[in-house]
Amino acid sequence: MSAEEAIWTSLPVPALMLDAQDRITRINPAAEGFLMSSARAVTGQPVWDRLAVDAPLEDALQRARAHDAPLFVNDVDVGTGDRAPVQCNLQIAPLSGEPGVMLLLISPRELAGRMVQNSSVKSAARSAIGMAEMLAHEIKNPLAGITGAAQLLSMGLKAEDLELTDLIVSESRRIVALLEQVEQFGNISAPALQPVNLHDVLDRARRSAIVGFAAQMNVVEAYDPSLPLAMADPDQLLQVVLNLLRNAAEAAGGNDGRITLRSYYEPSLRVRQADGAGRSLPLQIEIEDDGPGLPAEIADEAFEPFVSGRENGTGLGLALAAKIVSDHGGWISVNSAPGKTVFRISLSRADQTSTDQKGES
Repeated sequence: MSAEEAIWTSLPVPALMLDAQDRITRINPAAEGFLMSSARAVTGQPVWDRLAVDAPLEDALQRARAHDAPLFVNDVDVGTGDRAPVQCNLQIAPLSGEPGVMLLLISPRELAGRMVQNSSVKSAARSAIGMAEMLAHEIKNPLAGITGAAQLLSMGLKAEDLELTDLIVSESRRIVALLEQVEQFGNISAPALQPVNLHDVLDRARRSAIVGFAAQMNVVEAYDPSLPLAMADPDQLLQVVLNLLRNAAEAAGGNDGRITLRSYYEPSLRVRQADGAGRSLPLQIEIEDDGPGLPAEIADEAFEPFVSGRENGTGLGLALAAKIVSDHGGWISVNSAPGKTVFRISLSRADQTSTDQKGES
């Protein structure tokens, strides 16, 4: 392998070479992962058939050619049509000695996620969770007495008066269920990380969903069969996927809706940890639904506790999912629009060593 070929293959970000008509002539391995297509499949195709960019990229390419100088396009959403867009920085540069030929570099960013990395934030969260857990335990005791008293009262009431005692009992039970979810935050132990086949976890979650809360829905699989093993706790990860599936089913209305379970490999995704080290998270799981999407007013706070877009929702399910993924050293994010909401979980490979380099994500 020549030095040029070695550099091209080793580029950590997706790179595409375009001819004067913006047709793809070459892509590197990172771009194959980003596009979820082989180099042979995309060669000769217009770049606009393979990339959806939320920016006037054609004008940028024309300017770069006209001035024979590189251009930078920052903070734009880039998708492939097969999965939700991710926010990226783009670099466009003319190839020296090749008139009209352009090099396009795509650098995905880590902006839309809700992975808590700062240790002081985690410490504050742990303190708040501990206090909430203590309060939940104390509140449940008098609630049990209230429920029991209401049930005793109902035994001597007329039918027309039972509605009030039934309301007391049902609301008390709803509060207890909410408090039990609060207690889960304190009860989640550190993940027992081990090599895990993500498709085994997804299949377990899918089977539970289709015989339960998603029985009337169309649950579709779109797996990458070559996906390597992940480093994860299978039981905790199953809890996260089931939670996201239940949210998707409820968002889609439960009947005739469509949920897609997707897996793929994205070698360019890296995140910065609290110690400054860059961590590679190439294994991707997505849960997509065709519901109305997240309300705009909560879209940026979807993983915060007690934030919910549903009536009578507790707002704890997504917060718990984010906590578990963060404890795995992973990343969770959401992209939502009417008709398409995608929750994405990013995890490390089981064979990933501690050689991740420090530096920019």
